[in-house]
Amino acid sequence: MKFKTKLITLVVAFLAAISFALSSQVNAANTDMVDTSNHNGLMTYDNYYDMLVHYGVKAVVQKVSEGTTYVDQTAKYNLASAKQAGLYLNGYHFARYTTVEGARAEARFAVAAAQSAGLPIGAVLATDVEASEQANNSYAANTANNKAFMEVVQAAGYRSTIYTMGSWVDTKMSVDKGWIADYPYNTSRDRYTSHHAWQFRSDQQFADSYGNFDVSQLYDDFFTANQTPSPSVPVTPAPSQPAKSNAASDTDYAQTGVFKPSATVNIRTGAGTGYASVGSYAPGESVIYDHVYIRGTYVWARYLSYSGRYHYVALGVNGGESFGSRSSNAQTYSHTYYTVRSGDSFWSIASKYGISMYTLAANNGKTINSLIYPNENLYIR
Repeated sequence: MKFKTKLITLVVAFLAAISFALSSQVNAANTDMVDTSNHNGLMTYDNYYDMLVHYGVKAVVQKVSEGTTYVDQTAKYNLASAKQAGLYLNGYHFARYTTVEGARAEARFAVAAAQSAGLPIGAVLATDVEASEQANNSYAANTANNKAFMEVVQAAGYRSTIYTMGSWVDTKMSVDKGWIADYPYNTSRDRYTSHHAWQFRSDQQFADSYGNFDVSQLYDDFFTANQTPSPSVPVTPAPSQPAKSNAASDTDYAQTGVFKPSATVNIRTGAGTGYASVGSYAPGESVIYDHVYIRGTYVWARYLSYSGRYHYVALGVNGGESFGSRSSNAQTYSHTYYTVRSGDSFWSIASKYGISMYTLAANNGKTINSLIYPNENLYIR
């Protein structure tokens, strides 16, 4: 009897130890800050508010630029949405520089992009240093280049820091207090407490948001200083499945046609503004739809994406403004093409149409490393 009691005690103690270890590992990092960029599409107030309420996210860091030619077209919209939801706002620039002069040029470009996107003065505008250009540079050159970039950014009124990989800290460049990426968190969680932030995973998913997200734990107030979040819309989360009204205008019917937007319209996962936005269509593009829904304020078109999922775009206001033109001769559109816009990449275009970026590149006789140019027509299928 004593042996049995002792055995049970040992088993309970062992299970408790496992439970403690697992809970410690799971809770090792706080989801304090989330990265967003064109890879996640246009983020809505609801997306960010859900992160705030259900995951504890309090700050966002949005990509604003890359090199000296690329501006992230989602930055302005996403920062505005994050501000509405009550998050602290920050930005980052993906570095391509290899010289001090190149770093200064990229910094000036990044500052202009940040200002245009609405990043408030006093916020963080970090330099993301992880590209092959820096991998092939010397320790001394990378250190000098990063210093030059941050000096220009700071002179413009922003604060700055270095984002890089844990393996590059003090090996590829000097990093005093940075924002460090190192996974997995169960082996890296105690290494970066002397830095501003630690990015502990790159595959976080949030309900009703598109794609994977990088998330970080903050160790000080560097990414939350100089701001006082003030949500500008009621802090009431939108339902994940918008409720239908009982209005007579709520109806739907099968109709095949072609919609050509006259203004940029969001692509959503359902027929309503409460659904997640996963991309957009711009003037000059077209979409073949197979169903029309009238839901209160808006008229929506449904189409089957190449990923096999239904997506929806607003055709216009119910009984009012049209967001483009419609025609019924969908059968004449046997192929789909896309006109490249500034800031596009194979990834962003492929994501919009639900196909692989490798397939998209191959369909056009290219590889994913090939350059694409504004106004170039790409064959989708």
